[in-house]
Amino acid sequence: MENKFYHSVYLKADRCKGCIHCLKRCPTNAIRVRNGKAHIIKEFCIDCAECNQHCPYHAKRSHRDEWDDVKKGTYKVALVDPSIYGQFNHLHDPNIVLNGFVEMGFDDVFDIAFAYEYWMECARDYIEKHKEMYPIINSTCPAVVRLIRVRFPELLDHLLPFIPPIEIAARAALKQTMERTGYKEEEIEIVYISPCPAQVAYIKSPIGIEKTHITSVLAMKDIYKKLVRVMGEHPKPKAQYARAGRSGIGVGTTCAEARGIGIRNYVAVDGIENVIRTLEEIEDDRLPDDLIFAELKNCAAGCMGGVLNVENPYIARAKVKQLDQHIPNSRTSAREYFERWCDVRIEWESAPEFEPVFELGQNMKESIENMSKVEELVKTLPGMDCGSCGAPTCRALAEDIVRGFKGSKRENCIYLLRGFYSKMQGEEKTKEMEQEDDN
Repeated sequence: MENKFYHSVYLKADRCKGCIHCLKRCPTNAIRVRNGKAHIIKEFCIDCAECNQHCPYHAKRSHRDEWDDVKKGTYKVALVDPSIYGQFNHLHDPNIVLNGFVEMGFDDVFDIAFAYEYWMECARDYIEKHKEMYPIINSTCPAVVRLIRVRFPELLDHLLPFIPPIEIAARAALKQTMERTGYKEEEIEIVYISPCPAQVAYIKSPIGIEKTHITSVLAMKDIYKKLVRVMGEHPKPKAQYARAGRSGIGVGTTCAEARGIGIRNYVAVDGIENVIRTLEEIEDDRLPDDLIFAELKNCAAGCMGGVLNVENPYIARAKVKQLDQHIPNSRTSAREYFERWCDVRIEWESAPEFEPVFELGQNMKESIENMSKVEELVKTLPGMDCGSCGAPTCRALAEDIVRGFKGSKRENCIYLLRGFYSKMQGEEKTKEMEQEDDN
């Protein structure tokens, strides 16, 4: 099975103890425990980072770039995610943070919150013109988009067909930098400061476009101490980089996109398990008929809950809401800036397609035959879903056996193995008794 996705999440094997915390938390059953170590099935993984959050031994990690590598760029522009504003105490002006990036070594900085305002403005127009697609699902969270691609193909048409705000910001930042400095595209480093592994995976393997304009990605947690230090040394901003108003600054929290678009009949969901439940309800037509928009975020508390951030997500969310009090509504037209001055195309270049990674065969006939085999195997298993076999459920073990995954067999089930040994012990005891009778 060919895996077309780049994955940020990976296992640091020397830390793994072979427990099943990650196994039971993975929403797509992408993890197996074999020979005392966890293994990630890349085809199933959506980089939601649930395993990162719940591994007690910190064995799950995320690939990203290093600051020393970024420093080699000729001209470096930082793309600052709105969730970052929730990482600092008593923040009253986003420019303090944005200037901090310049003081720590970037040549320029671009506030993604402004790109979100443009995205929400365009989303409002699209939603008004496409009532036949209600409820329309946001496409800003790459983990949710990947989840729909592999598990909910019937809902692909409901996705808002726009590139994410981080890509909008990257294209605008590149264009304005080239025009202002005279540097060529290959001389400019567009660096995204990411809150989560799913965004890292998007940058390395973009969805809806052929090529991203982001050249590297740093984790907020990796540069946090350095950023805090330079912000303390330069508490008064020297330049005004922030363009976004209240709706853009607060967009990293749950419900912010729906409020920014201006929709009343919406559902806003965070946390991947809640997202899956909501997608199932949309697929089964179990939500209200007048539902217009579904804002779905992989992380708890929205992007504030990304594992590459540092602050408790709920405290971070409260800090951003407090920052709202100091931020007026945007006075600059985001649409005019991005369309007129930056010539940004917001629509997908190609619609994401279904990735049948969970199929049991290469064609319909083979899949049906294998499904029958799975059902027969499931009947022979205890149905405890304990994870002791190394698969998350009995059905997952049966599917692994049918797929021919290495090391997958019925004898992995501890309950079957216990019954087998009990039977052997009973037979041995019977033989001993027969021998005694003969004597």
